[in-house]
Amino acid sequence: MANVNCQAQILLSNGEVVSMSATVAEGTVTELTTSTTYSVSATSIGQFAEGKSIVGFIQPVSAPNGISYAYINRRGEIAAICPVQNMGQVNSSIVPLLGLASFQLQAGDTLQVMANTATDREFAYCVRTSKNVNAIFAGTPAGAGNTDLTHILSGQGVGTSLVGQTIVQQFATSIDGSKLSTGGVLILDDKGLPIGGCSATSPAQQLIRNSATNMRAIGLNFVGRVTTSS
Repeated sequence: MANVNCQAQILLSNGEVVSMSATVAEGTVTELTTSTTYSVSATSIGQFAEGKSIVGFIQPVSAPNGISYAYINRRGEIAAICPVQNMGQVNSSIVPLLGLASFQLQAGDTLQVMANTATDREFAYCVRTSKNVNAIFAGTPAGAGNTDLTHILSGQGVGTSLVGQTIVQQFATSIDGSKLSTGGVLILDDKGLPIGGCSATSPAQQLIRNSATNMRAIGLNFVGRVTTSS
């Protein structure tokens, strides 16, 4: 695993652009700080723009081999989920945070990123619920079979993490492509039957963000499962 440059360009509600750039370790969750080219020092986003609001990303969080996920951490919780992509892609419009028109920053907020290696098979499932809870579930398939996703912070499954809540916004990332037997992740109920799901796209492509239509409320023993053919 290498150390690589990670970047993002964030648009604030007052029209300012915050340039984020840092060297991060692939395969390890790392804070992305402000670029020292445009700020005095490498600073956390919350400290740099305290009280100001993010309205979107001119350049989503990017790295040479893509990003599994990125989020704003506030006091150890996922306060907002950021868009991700491979470095060098061009977006035709401002890309918002998942399910949010804007997000006001506080001191202590940090932008955390998971940069991939070229062969990293980590599957990441990012969601926002009707109760305004953000969650990211991940797992790494190692061959043919099922991989049940777990919360990146608590290690709990979808059911335990989101019991009684309904997913309303979602997206998923994976490099597995045709190896994904169901095209993405399925949410299975306590009888093992699918009640919803989300297609997955590679960070090398423009991400497809899905509204989670007809999704039932999550039960305690529900799981988010990825099935791969190899």
